[in-house]
Amino acid sequence: MRLTSRLVLALMAWAAAMGMGAQTVPPAAVVPVPSAQQVAWQRMETYAFVHFGPNTFLDQEWGYGDADPQAFNPTRLDCEQWARTAKAAGMQGIILTAKHHDGFCLWPSRYTDYSIRNTPYKDGQGDIVAELAAACRKYGLKMGLYLSPWDRHQASYGTPLYLEYYYAQLEELLTQYGPLFEVWLDGANGGDGWYGGAKEKRTIDRRTYYDWPRGRALIARLQPNAIIFSDGGPGCRWVGNEDGHAGETNWSLLRIDEVYPGYEKYQELTGGHADGDAWVAAECDVSMRPGWFYHQREDTAVKTVDQLVDLYYRSVGHNATLLLNFPVDREGLIHPIDSARAVAMRHRIQAELGHNLLAGANIKASNARDKKQFATRQLTDGNPDTYWATADGVTRATLEFRLNRPQRINRLMLQEYIPLGQRVRAFSVEYYNQGRWLPIDPGEETTTIGHKRLLRFGTVTTSRLRISFTDSRGPLCISEIGAYCAPS
Repeated sequence: MRLTSRLVLALMAWAAAMGMGAQTVPPAAVVPVPSAQQVAWQRMETYAFVHFGPNTFLDQEWGYGDADPQAFNPTRLDCEQWARTAKAAGMQGIILTAKHHDGFCLWPSRYTDYSIRNTPYKDGQGDIVAELAAACRKYGLKMGLYLSPWDRHQASYGTPLYLEYYYAQLEELLTQYGPLFEVWLDGANGGDGWYGGAKEKRTIDRRTYYDWPRGRALIARLQPNAIIFSDGGPGCRWVGNEDGHAGETNWSLLRIDEVYPGYEKYQELTGGHADGDAWVAAECDVSMRPGWFYHQREDTAVKTVDQLVDLYYRSVGHNATLLLNFPVDREGLIHPIDSARAVAMRHRIQAELGHNLLAGANIKASNARDKKQFATRQLTDGNPDTYWATADGVTRATLEFRLNRPQRINRLMLQEYIPLGQRVRAFSVEYYNQGRWLPIDPGEETTTIGHKRLLRFGTVTTSRLRISFTDSRGPLCISEIGAYCAPS
């Protein structure tokens, strides 16, 4: 008798469910998959951004490129204070704007006089990139650097000569300051500027002008562990907004050849491409204040703790990372309001997600690939490198958690084992109450999971929780699940 492929898969699923034919090898990867560097990057989850430069002292956001370097004169600059703030806020690294669109360099570049060398700071002997690198090493933080491709100061911008200048500066940053975890390439490209006194508007072809294959090759050679950020990656992508949130449905996948720095289909970047051919997870960049650079008038407009916590759930909790900007003030310090609220955000998140109520629960799965190697107990072991998996061909399954006693629950966390790819397309959550299963409504789509998905909902009291995975791109690979009760 000749069996159809559908029947074969059904028989395999039935055998696995009955405990027959256990599979001790991991499921095949569902491509595309992340590199080891991309996995390590996403596990950082939150890190700091620092915008600092002449704009800080001239009370502006985008410098025209004609600012006098003498205006840059921080009187109490302390990169260790930045590092202590990031550390206390639970962040894993800091990305510094080494050169913003105005072209001013926070390090003494050999290739321009428009740098910290010609400022009053330390009588021209300073190097803020080096100071931050030392502070990050001291406090166990990773460092990243932002080098704006657009340069409103350089006379050569828009010509082939500028590319030699830009990549020479990039090589300085890649070779002089130790390991970098991320290189940040802004999508703002071309427009009006000073351009050596020309004071005109220059337009470039965003797809071809910068010769990005050359830049990516340079970074890969000199900083092989660094993630490259741009609208289209290739390491991680802009999320399509500066509000700090990713889509409820958020794929870590992108049709890589379609997206480039300056890509204008923002909504696609917010949710990724379900049929993407490259792994390019989203990074959510947002500032503590309305502006990216410090303005005293915004001391009363710093985001509240509630707003910051909400951003965490809508970024990290939507399968992205959170890059939170601190506009360093004119003294060279993170303002105390900003630092206090960032630290309070960490404490609030710890209070809400610090105790997994499912630890020690009895877990029943409708299917398990192997009851030892891919056991359900690995769902609550706190180890992101272990996971429960279903048998080949099984893309729908349920997990039921039975607690020792009724518990109040209003938060849920799910994580996929992303080294083998992002799989889940849809899932639902229910709780048991008075003899029947009732749906939990988090007020948002329960579609993708990826590295981490966090759900918030009204408090329920139950001793049984059920999660149904209803659509997946391959056998399920779930590394962690947690339920929590956030204090009122």
